[in-house]
Amino acid sequence: MDFRLNEEQLAFQKHCRAFAVEVMRPAAAEYDRTQAVPYDIVKKAREWGLQGLETIQKMGSDPDGLYSVIYSEELHYGCAGLALAISGSSLAAAGIASSGTPEQIARWVPECFGLGDEIKFGAYAVTEPSARSDVRSLRTTAKRDGDEWVLNGTKVFISNGGIADVHVVVATVDPELGHRGHASFIVTKDTPGFRQGKKEDKLGIRASQTTELILEDCRIPLDQLLGGVEKLDKKLERARSGQRSGASGALATFEITRPFVGASALGIAQAAFDWTLDFLEGVEDEAGPVLDQQRVQQVIADVATEIEAARLLVWRAAWMGRNGVPMTGGQGSMSKLKAGDVAMWATTTLMDLVGPEASLADHPLEKFFRDAKIYQIFEGTAQVQRLVVSRMQVAEHRGRKTVDDETAAAAQEGVGSIVGDAAQAVA
Repeated sequence: MDFRLNEEQLAFQKHCRAFAVEVMRPAAAEYDRTQAVPYDIVKKAREWGLQGLETIQKMGSDPDGLYSVIYSEELHYGCAGLALAISGSSLAAAGIASSGTPEQIARWVPECFGLGDEIKFGAYAVTEPSARSDVRSLRTTAKRDGDEWVLNGTKVFISNGGIADVHVVVATVDPELGHRGHASFIVTKDTPGFRQGKKEDKLGIRASQTTELILEDCRIPLDQLLGGVEKLDKKLERARSGQRSGASGALATFEITRPFVGASALGIAQAAFDWTLDFLEGVEDEAGPVLDQQRVQQVIADVATEIEAARLLVWRAAWMGRNGVPMTGGQGSMSKLKAGDVAMWATTTLMDLVGPEASLADHPLEKFFRDAKIYQIFEGTAQVQRLVVSRMQVAEHRGRKTVDDETAAAAQEGVGSIVGDAAQAVA
């Protein structure tokens, strides 16, 4: 077990931090105010090698799985909204990669980013007004009509909604099957019957476009069903016969991405912590340097410890996901839950430490505080994460008990056999 980053990982971390401080931070306040799409920052990220298909491939080549969480944390250290604008397409790419055929992956993943100097976006559309965090209750429908699928429904709170070139839309093919009746579809922005609805005016992450998406008799070709018709038919047949079919594609995608969301939250917490240390270092009162006061030291110790603890959970989950280690105890959800709660708690605690000016508009801590809140909400609220962790822990515990009981029974049978053999030998 080695917790040290290797030289390549450290160099990548340093490169990401430089981009966050030199490019993102100076532009953060303006984009937070205007809520405009930061095309120029995304283009600069591409120039720095921090956005696009090659970046995704680089992160996927890391056997430790840590490039992605380093990337997420460091970009969010610069600005959470800008970071999401730069990296938000990755969720759509993950949805395509987890559900699509090799041919679909080769065709559509590049469309989430664009090639060369061309900038494109991808969006992952799951959340609905009535379902919110309950993926099983989706009402957007997909019905086959000859060689086409017809989609109807409304999606809300979609990152990159409206500006994305490729949307991965999760819809219900058979409502009676719950999440087992879901499928994912590719919908391009120029598809008839597909349009952007309301653009949200958000508390934080304001540089990342979030909108409503409306599908009204939206027709797409048959081959834009991710995974293909044959795979879907087999899945539906298993579900109707009562066979277990595993998690839905949406749930599987979220499980893969939760450590990255946790790392994003940590970037905000670390940025707020570092800013506060710099601020306090330059402040003195009648008792001397503020950093020497015991009350301040207690807060600094608690915040630093919580950030480090959350980071270890994020890194473990990222490593498990990359190396195919089953997260049977809810480790992915744990990492997102802990990091999101730490970011919200840390920014609040540090604002209290700095004083009333930290709550004023345009103050760095005020922005960190606003940006942090969403990480307790999207990709499953903190409450949902607790439910997931609880259920998986109970299931894992019951599984261990079953194995232990079977092992004990086998051992007891073995002891009885040995005693019987010994008695027969004596006779």
